[in-house]
This record gives sequence, structure tokens and C-alpha cells, in this order.
Amino acid sequence: MRLETRDTAFQDERMRAVASGAKRIAANVASVILGKDDVIEACVVALLAGGHIIIEDYPGVGKTLLAKALARSVSCRFARIQFTPDLLPSDVTGVSVFNQKTASFEFRPGPIFANIVLADEINRSSPKTQASLLECMEERQATVDNVTHPIEPPFMVIATQNPIEYEGTYPLPEAQLDRFMMRVSLGYPSATAEQDILQAQTNGDPLEQLEPVVSAAQVLAMQVALRRVRVADALHRYVVELLAATRTSRDIYLGGSTRAGIALVRAAKALAVLRGRDFVVPQDIKDLAVRVLAHRLILAPDAKVRGQGEAGAIAELLATVPIPEA
Repeated sequence: MRLETRDTAFQDERMRAVASGAKRIAANVASVILGKDDVIEACVVALLAGGHIIIEDYPGVGKTLLAKALARSVSCRFARIQFTPDLLPSDVTGVSVFNQKTASFEFRPGPIFANIVLADEINRSSPKTQASLLECMEERQATVDNVTHPIEPPFMVIATQNPIEYEGTYPLPEAQLDRFMMRVSLGYPSATAEQDILQAQTNGDPLEQLEPVVSAAQVLAMQVALRRVRVADALHRYVVELLAATRTSRDIYLGGSTRAGIALVRAAKALAVLRGRDFVVPQDIKDLAVRVLAHRLILAPDAKVRGQGEAGAIAELLATVPIPEA
């Protein structure tokens, strides 16, 4: 397939519907989360691509509010799990209860059986409880008492964690992090946006007036429609070469997985539609590379001593890996 580089109008009515729905979701969330359009765009991209997101930032910047606003924008089942040290796996996935009337066990599903699940402060629960999410996030199912229960699509986990307070926490293992499509950070708002936030949120709850703009069925249809977004063979090779560069870099101890490459391509498809195209260009991949890859990498000790960060290491690789030509 020839590598396309210029914007064109959508040729498929379904692509126009996906773009329209995605923009409605983004605008709805932006009415609550002020001045963070790029972060909102990343969250919508993950939703369309069928991925999970981890929001890592300081306390009080709106991590939970962002997750709730995204969930409120979609008419679907929403569940919140407050992760604490005493949380058990059965509190997440559910439990089988014996029914004396029928003399049989009945499965009572846990909060993970929702469309959008907020895993608040995910690193405060034990590794055993964290592991209960592995099957759910990757295979969209949960096995309880040797019985596998499917999770109805669409399904998205939005996890939050504090990057600076580690006392009483259990850092997520690499296998868990690799199941998140993207890691995003809100950061502190600008002075103007912060003033608007103070005015809006001291006069009431901004979520009270937020109404859904799409249904769960529409989100599922949008996810299916994204399969029609075109990705040139040259861009697949570009992603493979970028992954290979993370595995051979002296600054990186553990590079990106094949799952990371799949996530990057799927996210690039969603971003292309948001930008008005039904095909992916190299800039889509470059713009998403840090958010998709950074949390999956482990830096080499020498790089940490030099103060190198994951984002900086990826930026250097993006500058060295050749961009496909048209």
C-alpha cells in the first residue's frame, strides 16, 4: 500500500460517524476538564481503540474527575473500585455464593463486569489483587472457581495512581503495565484554566450537568469501524523498527513488547480518525509513541544515573529511526 501523507475527506460514512462521535465525547469531557485538550484526546483515542489507560499524576489535579467525566459521556455501565491494602481479588471479580433454595452455587459478578471501570489508586492494593485484573484486561473475561465469565464489550479500565507517594504502595509489575495502552498525566493547569476551575467547581459539582453523548452500542460500533482505517506496510515496518530500537538501545534495559506495537498501531488508527483521516501517517505514530511506550520500558542503570527519562529515551529513538517516505 502506498504511504499517504495528505488529509482527505472521509470516503466512508462510518468513518464520519466515528469522527463525529469522538469529537462529541472530547467536547463533553472538555466542559469539565479545562485546558487539557491533549490529554482528553489521548483518553478518547484509547476508548476508540479498545485500550486501557493509567493516569499518573499528583493528588488533586483531576485524575478521578477525568475518568468520571469520560464515563459519564458514554451511556454505559460504570463501576469504581477503590483499591486499598485489604482489597481481595473476589472484591474485584466476584464470588460464587451457595443458594440454599436451589442447592447450587450462583455467581455474583464483581465491579469489573462493567463497561468502564475506574481503578482508583491501583497501586495501593496487594500484588495478588492487582493480578486479578490481568485476565480481565487482556482477555476480557474473569475466571472464578474454574468457571470463565465473559465481560461484555465495550470494556475499558481507567486506573489512577500517585507517582510520588510510595509508602504503603505496591508498584505495578511489568506484565500489568504492559496491558495499559497508554499512560497520561494531567499536570497542573494554566493560571487562566485554574481560575476558571475554581469558579466552576466552587459553585457546584461539574459532573451533575454532564449528560451522555453516545451509547455503549455506538462506542462498540465505532471500535469496529476503526478496522477500516488504512495502515501502509511501510508504517508497520516503522513501528517494528522503533520497537527494535528500544530493545537494542544502551539506555534501555527492557524494550517494548509486541503488544506495545499492536497498541501503537491501534491507537494511531483512532488518532487518524480524530484528525479527519481514514489512513495513518507517520506523525500519528510519533505523537503517540511516548504515551504508548514510556510506561513499558525499564531504563538501564547508567541512563538513570545521567538523569535520563523514558520519554527522553523514546524521543532520541524517534530522531534516529528513519521515517517512511511517500
